[in-house]
Amino acid sequence: MGARRPLYGWLTAEAISLTGTRVSMIALPWFVLTTTGSATKTGLVALAEMLPLVVLKVLGGPVIDRVGARRVAITCDLLSVLAVGAIPLLHESGWLPFPLFLLLVALAGALRGPGDAAKAALTPAVVAEAGVPMERATGLHSTIERTSGLLGAAIAGGLVAVVGAADALVVDAVSFGLSAAVLAWATTSLRRPVASVGEEPEVPYRARLREGWTFLRGDRVLLGIAVMVALTNLLDLAYATVLVPVWAAETTGSAATVGLVFATFGGAAAIGAMCAAAWAARLPRYQTYLVAFLVCGAPRFVVFAVDAPMWAVLAVCVAGGFASGFLNPILGAVIYERIPDRLMGRVTSLNTALCFALMPFGGILGGLLVAGFGLSAALLVVGAAYFLVTMLPAVDPRWRELDRRPAPEPVSA
Repeated sequence: MGARRPLYGWLTAEAISLTGTRVSMIALPWFVLTTTGSATKTGLVALAEMLPLVVLKVLGGPVIDRVGARRVAITCDLLSVLAVGAIPLLHESGWLPFPLFLLLVALAGALRGPGDAAKAALTPAVVAEAGVPMERATGLHSTIERTSGLLGAAIAGGLVAVVGAADALVVDAVSFGLSAAVLAWATTSLRRPVASVGEEPEVPYRARLREGWTFLRGDRVLLGIAVMVALTNLLDLAYATVLVPVWAAETTGSAATVGLVFATFGGAAAIGAMCAAAWAARLPRYQTYLVAFLVCGAPRFVVFAVDAPMWAVLAVCVAGGFASGFLNPILGAVIYERIPDRLMGRVTSLNTALCFALMPFGGILGGLLVAGFGLSAALLVVGAAYFLVTMLPAVDPRWRELDRRPAPEPVSA
């Protein structure tokens, strides 16, 4: 049996970092809404963070394969402490005009892009060292991700209410430092193997980047997943950064309501992901995908649009969250199984960059829809688009390849 410390350390580092990121996902838009009162500016902040995040994900892939995923992940986390920590510091001192705020948010996004990609590229190495099935590992990671969303949302709601949105970002800054420390300690045994993966010093950077894109473009399943996730991420970001905060501001006037909604969804999703870690290896991937998206997609937009009572909103969040917990373990296993180790950094970076490609415009989309048509209409439009995007695989035969499990190379110790 392989050593489990890298796997558990990697999961712990992700838990810490993702919890902090969830805090910032609530604190940042609430900070803009309360200081400017503008849904459009709230969307602009999301654009400032996500655009450099996506660009640096694309450009960072060859560097991850050459320098090593471990080194890139730790370095980006350490630099993120400074970028995120500067926001509350400058705000308290009165030196945070809106353009400087956008610049710091953009810097944080630029660091998070390659940092997240490097942590993803570590997955096959820590899984192989631990000697566990890939779907179990992706299920555990999804459980961590969902639980972090739950805790981060709850923490954010309380912090914003008590200390304000800007000071709540201190938690995000600290989380990056702790994540770097845990990852550095837990993955020392992976230093040489991971750094040497794909080491081709004679190949120019552009050629290495092109090689990753050629592989991704040639795999119909990977490319289909990337396009679908890109569209749902666009809609999810409009939902998370604009539609739900505006709904909360209009109904209760409290950031704690935003935290309650996301914490409920995240808690149910964590339970779903734990079940997926135990069962996903035995479930039909294609059918599970369709059922999960039917439950977790459009219904949550509808309950907000029709001004349903809070108990109904939370009930839909519970059902949708549980169903969504099965998605990442299945799609993550498919992605990692299909990428050769030599190209892991490049292809995972490009894949996640494609998945994130439209996210910079999610906040802008949400802001423009609310400004142009009102909140209820905006929610119904986004919900209908979500249904169409996620159900298209029901009539596209290539998606049935999700059920084709390859030879179990990634699960060997």
